[in-house]
Amino acid sequence: MKLDELRPNEGAKHQKKRVGRGLAAGQGKTAGKGTKGQHVRQGYGGHIYRQGGNLPFYRHLPFMRGEGFTPPNRVEFNEVNLEMLERFDGDIEITPEVLAEANLLSKKNNPVVILGNGEVSHAYKVKVHRISKGAREKIEAAGGSVEIIG
Repeated sequence: MKLDELRPNEGAKHQKKRVGRGLAAGQGKTAGKGTKGQHVRQGYGGHIYRQGGNLPFYRHLPFMRGEGFTPPNRVEFNEVNLEMLERFDGDIEITPEVLAEANLLSKKNNPVVILGNGEVSHAYKVKVHRISKGAREKIEAAGGSVEIIG
């Protein structure tokens, strides 16, 4: 087989109908568009903003534009700073359940993130969903450990 022998599969391609090429061609004069009217005019094809009396498509959509838009799949975390952990003793294991009992979480079902604002005086054993780099360094420097919950 040579390059000049390559052909598309049978039925894969067909010739475009040449409209407006005279009466003998079968699609002459009005080129199959009928006579006069909106559908005959050049550029007709419909616009998403105009629906002939119906409520336009873009007005059906909810207002999710501009600065007030909140991504629908965003994960909201309960933010807990290191200074808030100072109320706990060093021997306690800090988990989302312990933080919820201490009323440090605004929404108890949301995951917890520990942020690095404040200092650590105890060697805490922390199990949370996420932790900032600075907070991890401070906890580990104080002799504590960090475990990420899946």
